[in-house]
Amino acid sequence: MYREKVDVLVIGAGPAGTVAASIVNKAGFNVKIVEKEKFPRFVIGESLLPRCMEALDEAGFIDAVKENRFQEKSGAKFVKNGKICDYFFADQFTPGWNWTWQVTRADFDKTLADTVEKMGVPVCYENTVTGIVFNGTNSVTTVEDINGNKSEIEARFIIDGSGYGKVIPRLFNMDRPSHLPPRKALFTHVVDLRRSMVDEPNRITIVVHKPEVWVWVIPFATGITSVGFVGAPEFFSQYQGSDEQVLRELMSLEPYLADRLKDVEFLFDPKVLQSWSTTTDKFYGDGFVLTGNVTEFLDPVFSSGVTLATVSSQVAAHLVIRTLNGETVDWEQEYTKTLMQGVDTFRSYILAWYDGTLESIFFAEKQNHEIKKMICSVLAGYVWDLNNPFVKDHAVALKKLARTIGLEVLANEEM
Repeated sequence: MYREKVDVLVIGAGPAGTVAASIVNKAGFNVKIVEKEKFPRFVIGESLLPRCMEALDEAGFIDAVKENRFQEKSGAKFVKNGKICDYFFADQFTPGWNWTWQVTRADFDKTLADTVEKMGVPVCYENTVTGIVFNGTNSVTTVEDINGNKSEIEARFIIDGSGYGKVIPRLFNMDRPSHLPPRKALFTHVVDLRRSMVDEPNRITIVVHKPEVWVWVIPFATGITSVGFVGAPEFFSQYQGSDEQVLRELMSLEPYLADRLKDVEFLFDPKVLQSWSTTTDKFYGDGFVLTGNVTEFLDPVFSSGVTLATVSSQVAAHLVIRTLNGETVDWEQEYTKTLMQGVDTFRSYILAWYDGTLESIFFAEKQNHEIKKMICSVLAGYVWDLNNPFVKDHAVALKKLARTIGLEVLANEEM
């Protein structure tokens, strides 16, 4: 059986894998990526956040992505019963990038993978990892190509950025269920001929359809728009017919979409994604680290997926470099604790979204500009900025603010 040696094996050629591979490669180490799928391939996670731009920039991907002329994104709009709450990243509390992109992920991910290949990192598509044997921090990984040919890769370290594939967690029984309730998404891309250019397409729109049911509307530069409904599985079960019939009925029942998307062309049969929230026992071990969705995927509402993927890979790559250089790394403090700061912050906001706390804040009659800037930073992905009270005290800050707003509303009603 053919065997090769590398310093670092990266599993997965998505944003997590390519960011890590680029940074480690720049440090002078021999890196190889294996990817189960053939690119380009469809995946959701189409609305990026400004924080991920820092990781893309360090990886050397910004110029290549710009060449695609993806739709620039400057903020997020929330809609409920005709009320609108806008967040513009230029107003955020945390210094940093104040714009990003809305992308078709097939093109975006292929761009990153092609760029890292040009940097000298081989990307082997349609190669499935079938086994890994660790000997201390060293490992031997068995891969099988589409024709059934097997080969082995010796590595000093493995970075698992395999996304939903979760290669190492599944091989070593590390998967664990998330504490978030199961939810379902029904979505497609449409030819958006009635798009208003007054307030779009420079940001994502999130529509409150019903309690705990929301809609994403993500316009692309091509005139195509991604539309998806998200809610509990039982919400969808009350509608009859094919997935397309259900999605068209839902769009017709949502006032914000009814006229705009009436009889629009679907570019593909609606897709279903559900019960996506999972986590793992640990995010690292002797000779490996998990990045991106391999660690934990939360919920699509605040577009956190690509940001957590790229930032976790950015952090992990530097720790791998230090490890390979013989330095002592405290993986628990420097990786797990760091990563969980971001994950836990996003989780608090996701829970607050579904229980109505954020709705009461977003659609309050009076908005405190300074507080809005702090929340805007979270929506921009700056969930590691502990100078922001709405990051540092994320578990309680939103509840306190919502209670204050509720008391003000009650006082005004009694006057």
